[in-house]
Amino acid sequence: MSNLGSPDRISLLKAVAVASLALGLGFVTAACQETETPQTTSSGASPSPAIGDGKGLKLGSLLPSTGDLASLGQPMIASVPLLVETVNQCGGVNGAPVTLIPANDQTDPAAGTEAMTKLATVEKVAGVVGSFASSVSMAAGTIAARNKVMLISPGSTSPEFTKKAKDFQGFWARTAPSDTYQAPALAKLAYEKGYRKMSTIVINNDYGVGFEKEFVKAFKGLGGTVVNEAKPTRYDPKAQTLKTEAAEAFSGKPDAVVAAMYGETGSLLLKSAYEQGVSKGIPILVPDGMYADDLAVKVGKGTDGKFIATGLLGTIPGASGNALATFTKIWEDKLKRPVGAYAAHSWDAAALLVLAAQSSQSNTGEGIQSKLREVANGPGEDVTDVCKGLELLRAGKKINYQGASGNVDIDENGDVLGTYDVWTIQEDGKIAKIGSVK
Repeated sequence: MSNLGSPDRISLLKAVAVASLALGLGFVTAACQETETPQTTSSGASPSPAIGDGKGLKLGSLLPSTGDLASLGQPMIASVPLLVETVNQCGGVNGAPVTLIPANDQTDPAAGTEAMTKLATVEKVAGVVGSFASSVSMAAGTIAARNKVMLISPGSTSPEFTKKAKDFQGFWARTAPSDTYQAPALAKLAYEKGYRKMSTIVINNDYGVGFEKEFVKAFKGLGGTVVNEAKPTRYDPKAQTLKTEAAEAFSGKPDAVVAAMYGETGSLLLKSAYEQGVSKGIPILVPDGMYADDLAVKVGKGTDGKFIATGLLGTIPGASGNALATFTKIWEDKLKRPVGAYAAHSWDAAALLVLAAQSSQSNTGEGIQSKLREVANGPGEDVTDVCKGLELLRAGKKINYQGASGNVDIDENGDVLGTYDVWTIQEDGKIAKIGSVK
């Protein structure tokens, strides 16, 4: 038995089967998560265009190569230039190569604000893939709307974006589904496991607090109780020690704890909980922010020599789109490693930017914004190959892009539906995907 609790496989699969959400399949293979990171200036933007000659469509990426989400950020960082390279090899956009300018947001809203400002006002990009952290995307979204730059996030899942969509004036969208869906999925899994009293601990930012609120609502709706609802445990993203928060989260004798955290600080908290002895026998469930191939190593081993994180149970947006096979072949042929988490969502975000620019026959943010939902939702010919889509658009035809992450049908709030992988950490410390819920 793990100190964090070991989930029962049969019960878990039952939970997936009876979930009120529609079932689906679609697994994102775990990645080696290592890629070269572009040289960056203090603001996070590269000193020169990474791809293209700067005369055609200019795009940026705003993703974390450092900070709390660096491990999860690596597949995203690798995916965007792969899409741009593919597009440039088949003729580019509006008759010219696409230029990509990458920026490191450092998983920090202040650094992300500086980098996004430079991308919009100095580099004058038309669109940006980013960010991952919801707090960074929230700050970047305001800058994007003000400068009429189309921002598409491959991983910001806070429900707050849906509420504030009008503030972004159509210059915001995402290819990963909102935690409005992920939180109920995790709540359902917890309830079907037999947990009736849960405690929460979250990182105190848009992602953590947004997930917490949706989880509490969903779990109570199923008949469960959140023991620290009146006084939720939230920790500072810049905290160096989390002993007090770890002790608080596991007090109140919960059946299990749900923890919406990021990899670096979350690992520190789990280790602290173990060392204090407060997590013994209490299962832990986590959403996507904690997913990382090296999570077990980061948390460490216990006095028995076993990984502390063994048995951890989580969810993460998966990929089940019609273009997944095509994208996977391109990725593996070029990068010689399995596809990483959120890589497909990043590919789709970049694909939508170039397709919308070609459809509008304009290399501006306003042009992309005006055609984004049309190329994503149709009507038009279904396409899974971005080059085929560009070819049809050049010929004056309409398309309906079917992505690698999903069908990427974007609604008026910039939201999409999606599939969630269910995963756990095995005794050898490796992540295993054990189910999927749509």
